[in-house]
Amino acid sequence: MASRLLSALILFGLSLSALNAQYRPKPDAAGWEHSAFKPGEWLKFRVHYGIFNASYATLHLTSETLGDNPVYHVVGTGKTTGLASIFFKVDDRYESYFGKIDGRPHRFIRKIDEGGYTRDVEINFDYSQQKALYHDKKKEEKKQFDIEYSIHDLISAFYYLRNAYEVSDLVLGESLELKVLFDDDGIFTFRLKYVGVEILKTKFGNVECLKFRPFVQSGRVFKEEESLSLWVSNDKNKIPIRIQADLLVGSIKADLEAYNSLKNQFKIILD
Repeated sequence: MASRLLSALILFGLSLSALNAQYRPKPDAAGWEHSAFKPGEWLKFRVHYGIFNASYATLHLTSETLGDNPVYHVVGTGKTTGLASIFFKVDDRYESYFGKIDGRPHRFIRKIDEGGYTRDVEINFDYSQQKALYHDKKKEEKKQFDIEYSIHDLISAFYYLRNAYEVSDLVLGESLELKVLFDDDGIFTFRLKYVGVEILKTKFGNVECLKFRPFVQSGRVFKEEESLSLWVSNDKNKIPIRIQADLLVGSIKADLEAYNSLKNQFKIILD
């Protein structure tokens, strides 16, 4: 159960990132011209499996230097809680270092423990050589992948997209594609469809959201290709508000539980 929860949480970043293939931000000397985030931003999500509160996930953004590159550093964590942690303990950590000017990833780290299934992976992106250097530290294996400018890791894709499109650019029902690298399976193409605007009732109040539907593989975890839905705040922050998925057994839902240090005003619709 917990591994399915974490998979769905990962997909919310991938879902948004597919728009990157078509829309690119226009950087200025200080970075992205109209940045949707700032260092210190912190997001927390609560994950439900049916009626049970099963997991929490967080994303924390800071500012650092990697070598000679000024970068944003994001740490994403996911942990089971309560009864779920007794039956299936999950302790996952994802990290991404991506450029402040262009949003391209420089390093990606995936260190997970899901019910005894562990991975310890690091990917370094070398744009001068157009290579991604993949290192599986547990298996002591190394690989190289050819990459292009538009490549992203799991986490950088989410933040890049928040700066990479305007709502007016979105086309109802249109499907877009993106190239993503985060595991030894290599680069894969992810597809996403924009399905419109909805108002969600949340713990913070009513929030107007953009709704997306990513295409997922049916038959293993999800019921159908379009079993996953994602809602993103329709404001300058573009933060995930909810992700919901129909599984072969049951359903899961992740809601924004708490936030801190947003760059822009979080728009709440007053009754």
